Amino acid sequence: MGAGVIQKDDGGGRRSGRRKRRSRPMAEINVTPFVDVMLVLLIIFMVAAPLSVVGVPVQLPETAANALPSDEEEPLTVTLTAAGEIMIQETPVEAADLIPRLQGISAERDSDRIFLRADGVNEWNSVAQVMGALNAAGFNNIGLVTDIGGPALDGNDG
Repeated sequence: MGAGVIQKDDGGGRRSGRRKRRSRPMAEINVTPFVDVMLVLLIIFMVAAPLSVVGVPVQLPETAANALPSDEEEPLTVTLTAAGEIMIQETPVEAADLIPRLQGISAERDSDRIFLRADGVNEWNSVAQVMGALNAAGFNNIGLVTDIGGPALDGNDG
């Protein structure tokens, strides 16, 4: 890879026709082509690695065994802001796209539990509409998120 010959200078800048020039091997290696090849291979493996996760296709036998317990899923939260914006986790979503997006999420999750956070200035009508959309998307276990310290409605505040 890139080995060459360096001509020996015979001093003084003049060339002598009588002396035979001595050449010595170059001790430096050009690593630029090596780095280029390695970067291309790195990109190829980065693209190919996720595609090879599936493995060998086999038809598994059916048994009566239960599925292994999975780790607790991250809680799914829908937020209705004071400005009326709807957000799934931290991603803004248009009202017309809420049910299809939630149906896609519901298909990938084991739990039908979802948390609804609504700003206190929202009208009950808009909160009820979002709750209806959550239910229509397949989330039947809806938890309303509130802060602590509000009135207890038993005559005692706090």
